[in-house]
Amino acid sequence: MFDWPLLIQNLPLMLEALLVTLQVTVAALVIGFVIGVVVGSLRLSPIPLLRRLGGGYIFVFRGIPLLVQLLFIYYFLPRIGLPNVSPTVAAIIGLSLAAGAYIAEIMRGGFLAIPEGQLEAAGLLGLSNAQMLVRIRVPQAVRLTLPALVNEMILLIKASSLVSVVGLADLTRTAQNMAASDYLFVQDYLMLAAFYCLINIPLAFCGGLLERRLKGHLA
Repeated sequence: MFDWPLLIQNLPLMLEALLVTLQVTVAALVIGFVIGVVVGSLRLSPIPLLRRLGGGYIFVFRGIPLLVQLLFIYYFLPRIGLPNVSPTVAAIIGLSLAAGAYIAEIMRGGFLAIPEGQLEAAGLLGLSNAQMLVRIRVPQAVRLTLPALVNEMILLIKASSLVSVVGLADLTRTAQNMAASDYLFVQDYLMLAAFYCLINIPLAFCGGLLERRLKGHLA
């Protein structure tokens, strides 16, 4: 059933693809986190227009499938005069925009959980809104929502399998190319699944551990 010599031969290709997948995912997570903080703050703004802008962003990028977003970024944007983007850049942009919409709601929940008295005290000390966001709101919101953020990272890693549609040599694309070459579909896709489990199972364990510790700390 398994061609072990070929599997071992293909292992370096999958390790290279694993590195590509992790690089794209981490870059998208960092950019998406920044987007999420900004959009989550807009959702809580006292200015109605800003609240609508934040809500509109979340509605659009949570409503449109990631696959469609990736295809739009990679194929359509150059047709309206924008520069061509590489598969890597298209993948990072698409994943970042989608992740930002979900992280925005996570961070909004974290912001709402911060006691109002802390923000009032910070205002009396002369901190600006930007300083309160960086020094008080974001650190506490991250601590409160860390399990959800870890879960979002797991979902983002799984969603990164869609970037293969723009030609990026990630795990999924590499496994597809191997299967098209050797016709060992079961073997190649089982190896693909094993690599995703290798990433996601430790992350899921860490997320559960963080959640239990957080509950114990808040109890």
